[in-house]
Amino acid sequence: MKRYDKRGRRCAALAGAVVAALAVGGCDAGGDTGARSSAAPVQPTATGGTTAAARAAEATLWRKWGLTPLPSAPQPPADKPVKLSASGPVPVLTHIPTPQRVVFITIDDGQEKDPRFVEMMRDLKVPFTMFLTNDAIKSDYGYFKQLQALGNHVQNHTLHHPQMNAVPQARQKEEVCGNQKILTREYGTSPLLFRPPYGAYNTGTKTAVAECGPKAIVWWRESMQIHNMTYQDPGKKLRPGDIILAHFRGPSELKGATMTQMFADLLKHIQEQGFAVARLEDYIQPPTEH
Repeated sequence: MKRYDKRGRRCAALAGAVVAALAVGGCDAGGDTGARSSAAPVQPTATGGTTAAARAAEATLWRKWGLTPLPSAPQPPADKPVKLSASGPVPVLTHIPTPQRVVFITIDDGQEKDPRFVEMMRDLKVPFTMFLTNDAIKSDYGYFKQLQALGNHVQNHTLHHPQMNAVPQARQKEEVCGNQKILTREYGTSPLLFRPPYGAYNTGTKTAVAECGPKAIVWWRESMQIHNMTYQDPGKKLRPGDIILAHFRGPSELKGATMTQMFADLLKHIQEQGFAVARLEDYIQPPTEH
């Protein structure tokens, strides 16, 4: 199977370990959950309330961005469909097994720090998970704290964004543990999830993740490019529980488009297929700490 790298170019098929390690609902990753700790309060996907006035206020905010409101996400199940263990093999999550018509947005790296995107998220209150790379965010950790304050979790995406299955085991551990330490210090929560750059990993990556603190590797099934979405499903359709990959990118990488324009197009693709956006961490049960 062909994979796509983070800039939409076709990568060579990854090492067999990438495919073989599918677990807990398969592998199609594409993250950080502060689910183990007290991250910012969870926000609803709508502005709240069921009155006509509340719905009108919500519609006004969405119209500001050229959008109409998405369906409200259902309550996440009390019995979480993904349960993580404090020990044992690190699972690879490619989707969340749920019958609910929801998908999950994840945004990687952190190079682009567009203040308009923060404004957009304050208006729309669409949940997403941030998989952050220290090299990309170290110039302005505070930018992502604004997004965290809206209820979005910070997860681990390495220090320097290497292709993990192409570097030695010791380097892999440095990448995961080093970023885990910095993200915990800067954002006050210990990342529960890890996403390998380019989706590439091997058994050494899973060992490093287990030793450094995250409890699962997160892949993806769809990738948002500039205006269009790349699907792994040959039918080019979203499915309940799919994890979508996007990036913190600006005009230099989006052929002149802004991050808010890219994200608006992403929401349109989701809406056209009748899905709501839920928070990934709300469907994952972290391990019980003893």
